[in-house]
Amino acid sequence: MKTSVLVVGGGLAGTSAALFLAWRGVPVTLVEKHPGSSAHPRAVGFTARVEELLRAVGLADGLPPSRMVKGFGIRRVRVESLAGEWFEETFWSPPAELSKIEYSPCTGVGVAQDRMEPILRDKARELGADIRMSTRMLEFSQDDDGVTAIVQGDGEPYEIRADYLIAADGHRSPIREALGITRSGRGYMHTSRSVLFRAPLNEYLKDGIGQFIVDGVGFLTTYGDGRWVLMLEDREYEEPELRQQIVRAIGRDDLDIEIITTGRWTISAAVADQFAKGRVFLAGDAAHTLPPSRGGFGANVGIEDSHNLAWKLAAVLNGESRPSLLDTYDAERRPVALLCHQQIFARNDGHNRDGEPDDAPLIDNSAMHYGVLYRSDAVLGAGPELPPAQRPEQWNGQPGTRAPHVWIAPGKSTLDLFQRGWVLVADHPQWEEAAKQLGIRYERIEQLDVFGLFAKGASLVRPDGYIAWRSTDLPNDPAGTLETAFRTSSAGTP
Repeated sequence: MKTSVLVVGGGLAGTSAALFLAWRGVPVTLVEKHPGSSAHPRAVGFTARVEELLRAVGLADGLPPSRMVKGFGIRRVRVESLAGEWFEETFWSPPAELSKIEYSPCTGVGVAQDRMEPILRDKARELGADIRMSTRMLEFSQDDDGVTAIVQGDGEPYEIRADYLIAADGHRSPIREALGITRSGRGYMHTSRSVLFRAPLNEYLKDGIGQFIVDGVGFLTTYGDGRWVLMLEDREYEEPELRQQIVRAIGRDDLDIEIITTGRWTISAAVADQFAKGRVFLAGDAAHTLPPSRGGFGANVGIEDSHNLAWKLAAVLNGESRPSLLDTYDAERRPVALLCHQQIFARNDGHNRDGEPDDAPLIDNSAMHYGVLYRSDAVLGAGPELPPAQRPEQWNGQPGTRAPHVWIAPGKSTLDLFQRGWVLVADHPQWEEAAKQLGIRYERIEQLDVFGLFAKGASLVRPDGYIAWRSTDLPNDPAGTLETAFRTSSAGTP
């Protein structure tokens, strides 16, 4: 069989890739070796930025809000037990740095990974993605024209021919290994055991705290749906002892406790030294293994990888852009992964027990969520002198950053104008005519100041909602200036 893009791996990054590609009309096939999601969820809670991406494809409505708090992620406190004495709260970002500015129409999504994956999967199928569970990729090869994979489900092995392959096959990634792509970072850190259980503990969440360091026991956190996970030291536990540890963490023995499953987790930190090789692209844990943290850098970063890659593959496959546009995936997303790796270890989040803290300056969490900077050939005017991330009001519409949010009508954000295609934001008839000549959608808004523009300026926004270029005022030749910027940033075909 033939497809445009083959995705290997049905976790959050892989399923998101299938979803975003299908939403853009790209024929996509996903193969996943497991029949469904893991019974022991890993990620819980998705950032407002990820909710923005889901909102664009029609998925955010009805999803429960995240317990993440603006500026420092999920709140964490040290306790004797849930029912016992509570001690100091540890912050992800210093509270003094928190901004009162509203950065997004979204607040984040509070859904566990094992429940989010089916939601993404169902929507991807609805949009036309061919998703094949219980199907394993046995081998693959690539040439100048595409990728050939041999896969097997319940029957005999068969061949899939694709133009491109996305490797979302996890932190061990056989595809990455086969390509000979090395990794850098802290590497292996430690191994933990876990027990997933259900208990009526909502009364301990009323203060908005969702993570607890329990003295003498371990780390306890909620999935927000009645399920909790207790992380313990790495050794064997019989069920009676697990129940005893859970009771110690709760501080009560009068509750019904249902043990759901157990797990053993290897915590490591590594970033691939290249995110692409030929026609194969790495996404999610295959590209970067980032320890779980309150910044939400693991699964959320993987979903954003897929979003960045999807519009570029769509543009190349439909002939709008040259293949060189795909080179900007590594140029844009790998520095983000490296920055997240740095910021995890610059913070006191429980990951530095096996090494020295990184002495890098802390970057505000709002900056990490909404204000990372892309430097690539798909951006004009993002030089090396700029910092890797800042809050949106500090960027003020800088090319290479996410277009800023501001309400333009009741219930309608500037962000609702983007992600379907290229958009020119301005408020002047000459820009409108220039956009019309190039077939670029024109959106007139009055709040140009949040884009760093004067009254006659314009910003060119990419299909992923990032600013590719801007002219703060009206140049002598608006049409010619816009055409040069568009052809350059989009790697446009003649």
